[in-house]
Amino acid sequence: VQLQASGGGLGQTGGSLRLSCAASGLTLDYYAIAWFRHAPGKERERISCISTTDDSSLYADDVKGRFTISRAGAKGRGKTTVLLQMNNLRPEDTAVYYCAARPTSSHYGCAPTQYEFWGLGTQVTVSS
Repeated sequence: VQLQASGGGLGQTGGSLRLSCAASGLTLDYYAIAWFRHAPGKERERISCISTTDDSSLYADDVKGRFTISRAGAKGRGKTTVLLQMNNLRPEDTAVYYCAARPTSSHYGCAPTQYEFWGLGTQVTVSS
């Protein structure tokens, strides 16, 4: 599995940015694809996930209502693109953002928290 994240950059408080994760080499039927972020002095956290089984999603509390994850492309094997629309940005959203993937099932969806495949990060900086 290969993951390529893009779309980071400089945003303003209250503004918006959109991240994109191009996932390819998906050889199994179902994957959970997630966005993590790692801010200086903080632990890496999973902020959102979408399951290719049924496009069900979940969000961390600190981004819920502001960030939206979505998936483009056909279901199944091959490739897909996962988008993270980030609205109402806050300075505390400043971090390196990573997309990650792991195989899953229709039963587990985004429940598992350990991920096998990682893309390179993209920096998001929000000015106050």
